[in-house]
Amino acid sequence: MHTLDEIQLFSKLSDENLEKITKHAVVKSYSKGGIVFYEEDESNHIFVVLEGSVKLYKTSPKGTQVQINRFAAPAVLGEYACFEEMPFPATCEFVTEGKIAHIPRDFVLGNLADSAFALEMIKSLTAKIMVLSSLIHKETIFSSEAKVAKLLMEKSEIFHKLKHNEIASILNITPETLSRILAKFKTKGYIEGLKTGDIVVLEPEALNTVIETNKVQDCTNCIAHFKQEHGLQ
Repeated sequence: MHTLDEIQLFSKLSDENLEKITKHAVVKSYSKGGIVFYEEDESNHIFVVLEGSVKLYKTSPKGTQVQINRFAAPAVLGEYACFEEMPFPATCEFVTEGKIAHIPRDFVLGNLADSAFALEMIKSLTAKIMVLSSLIHKETIFSSEAKVAKLLMEKSEIFHKLKHNEIASILNITPETLSRILAKFKTKGYIEGLKTGDIVVLEPEALNTVIETNKVQDCTNCIAHFKQEHGLQ
């Protein structure tokens, strides 16, 4: 389990101030699926993921989840809602077992006079803005095919770690849509294998084209070329 002094945000604090925050932080354990806070909940705490991974998601009027992002320990959550004294804009749920430190707002605000700490807080908030910007771009610009292609190109290891329904949740598409797109990519020769753990990218250039154009292009003789180039015959 991580400790607060390992978190970048708190690493700039003096030993005295860090000790004060640590003393008043309440560490709670969560099981997989445990809810840290719900969308629209009020809070006067900042949350630090010390162990495990969580996901943040919004719920549509129809009850479907729109996943914003996943955060693995160590990570800081809830800064903006806490400082603005407003309801949380999303729900936080553990996707593994884990632990979170609940830190009272007063003890965080009391350290903002420390310029180094204040700068780290700004960096943390800026990073969350970038996450939101990336989500907006993904959800408004990318087709479902482009979403899958981008994940294959940037985080292919996730297809060896998570089940299809979990991957579909990350992409905010249905498991059926994910399976259909993967089958299409295999038919076109972009990938090999369809089961979790068996997927191998054969044509990265073709997947990049899908990302850039939002369309699936033809790929003639690409499997044979890739295998020959990489000695996979």
